[in-house]
Amino acid sequence: MIFRAIADSRPYPEHGFVSSRQWSKVPPRQVRLAELITTKATLDLASLLAEDSTFYGDLFAHVIYWRGAYYLEDGLHRAVRAALRGRGSLHARVLNLDELETAPADGNAGESA
Repeated sequence: MIFRAIADSRPYPEHGFVSSRQWSKVPPRQVRLAELITTKATLDLASLLAEDSTFYGDLFAHVIYWRGAYYLEDGLHRAVRAALRGRGSLHARVLNLDELETAPADGNAGESA
């Protein structure tokens, strides 16, 4: 199997990262595909095959780390492409919700990472 598990929903709480600006503050790193749990059970074939699928969006997948698991929130097409090319990992921005939950509440949780 390519991924750790296939899910069709987000089990983690709302994190407040909705803008590209917020996500851009999260540094990308490599994540093994076998560690990822998807949050979408279906893939849009047009997204997978589009040459410019990242032209208007982030170059990196968005992953949520929560309670010891990595959830692929955005970038399923990137992960499948990596697998089809024989890669075992991809570069992703990983938002650690465990750290955000333990951080002091200052009203800027969506801005830190």
